[in-house]
Amino acid sequence: MTQPAPRPNLAISAYRQLKRDIIRGVYAPGEKLLMSRLKARYDLGVGPVREALSQLVGEHLVTAVSQRGYRVAGMSEQELNDIYDARAHLEGLMLELAIARGGDEWEADILAKLHTLAKVVEVHNADEMLDVWDARHKAFHYAIVAGCQSPLLLRVRESLFDQAERYRHLWLCETVFSEAALEAKRREHAALVDAILARDSERACERMREHLMTPVPIIREALVARGLV
Repeated sequence: MTQPAPRPNLAISAYRQLKRDIIRGVYAPGEKLLMSRLKARYDLGVGPVREALSQLVGEHLVTAVSQRGYRVAGMSEQELNDIYDARAHLEGLMLELAIARGGDEWEADILAKLHTLAKVVEVHNADEMLDVWDARHKAFHYAIVAGCQSPLLLRVRESLFDQAERYRHLWLCETVFSEAALEAKRREHAALVDAILARDSERACERMREHLMTPVPIIREALVARGLV
C-alpha cells in the first residue's frame, strides 16, 4: 500500500528544526542521523523527517549513504575557502549590477536596513541576540544585492548562503557577543554604504569582497578549536 505524502506543514517544521540543529552543532559533522532519534526529538513521523532529510541533502548539509541512511555533511577548510570565495565574487558581481540598476528606493531600503541592524539592543538572552542580529544582518546584505534585479542570481546566492550556514554560525558565535567585533563590522558596513551611495562601483565591490572574506580566518580558527577539521 502506498504511503500518503507527508503534510507540507509537518515536513516544513521538520526541515526547519533539523536544519537549525545541524547549523547550531547539535549534530556533529559526519554524525549518523538515526530516524528513531529524529522522530523522538521532533515528535514527528517518518514521512516528514524523511522529506526534511531529502531537502537538506539538496542543500549539502546532509549526505545520503546508500542503504545506510543519512549523515551530517562533513566540514573542511577547503570547503570553507571555496564557499566564501564564491560568495565574495558573486556578491561583487551582484553589487556592480545593483549600482547600475538600482534607484532611489533601493538606496533608501539599504539605509533603513543599516539603521535597523545598528539598533539591536533589547534582547533577553544569547540565542535571541544571535538570531536577531543574524536576521537583520542578512536583511541588510539582501537589500544591497536586491538592486541587481536578477531573480536567477538571487537564487544562486541563496543556495550559496545555505551551504555557508554552518560556517557562518561559527563566525556569529565569535562576533555577536564581542562589542569590539561588532564595532569593526559597523565600520565596514558604513564604508560599504558610503561607496554604494557614491555610486562608486569599483570601490564598493572591493569593500564588499573584503567584508565577506574577513570572517574566513576567524571561522578557520573556530573549526580547529572545536575539533571540526
